[in-house]
Amino acid sequence: MPMSDHTLKVFDEELQQLTRKVAEMGGLAEKEIADSVEALVRRDLDLAKRVIALDASIDTLQREIEEKAILTIARRQPMAVDLREIVSALRVANDLERIGDLAKNIAKRVLALSGDFPPQKLIRGVEHMSALVLGQLKEVLDAYAARDLTRAIAVWRGDEEIDAMCTSLFRELLTYMMEDPHNITFCIHLLFCAKNIERMGDHATNIAETVHYMIEGHPIADQRPKGDTTAFAAMPMRS
Repeated sequence: MPMSDHTLKVFDEELQQLTRKVAEMGGLAEKEIADSVEALVRRDLDLAKRVIALDASIDTLQREIEEKAILTIARRQPMAVDLREIVSALRVANDLERIGDLAKNIAKRVLALSGDFPPQKLIRGVEHMSALVLGQLKEVLDAYAARDLTRAIAVWRGDEEIDAMCTSLFRELLTYMMEDPHNITFCIHLLFCAKNIERMGDHATNIAETVHYMIEGHPIADQRPKGDTTAFAAMPMRS
């Protein structure tokens, strides 16, 4: 049966609440990225610990979004674009939760790196890469909020640049490790930090694909652009 005007209004409010919660979660994820890399650059152990603690808030928001989405589907039985909006909120929340985990992993590396001092050139490479990823995440979250397909596709196409930067940094780190075995420990930690950041870019690209699905009703037909096809690209991350 068609919804009454009152039911439609309540349903719209429920969808808006989901969007606001996703936006709140996105803001926390952005903060985690920025703070984890700042902690790495400044070797700030207190800031790293705050990043690790903040991750629990992101996890809580994801659970709230899941509960709200499931309840809304059960109550309203939405179809077509309305259902896609709810499913998209679930997908975006999942990607943001993973981004938070990856930022937390970087913060843990900061704690492990406390006694080592890598060359600033390498740190700047990680910092530059994180700035690019953070910009992509901000842009795709804006695209999601505004239902802007053009901006989402621009983020989707930008993933290749992040991959290429990660590969370049990986090769530079290998060079330092081969030059002096004393460099191996901090280079390995930086390698995992860089890979975590690259994975964040992948999740931003996932969100871009979700925006496309939400608006168009089908996945992107083209193959995702990748700038790294080496074995390094498939390397699993561990906290």
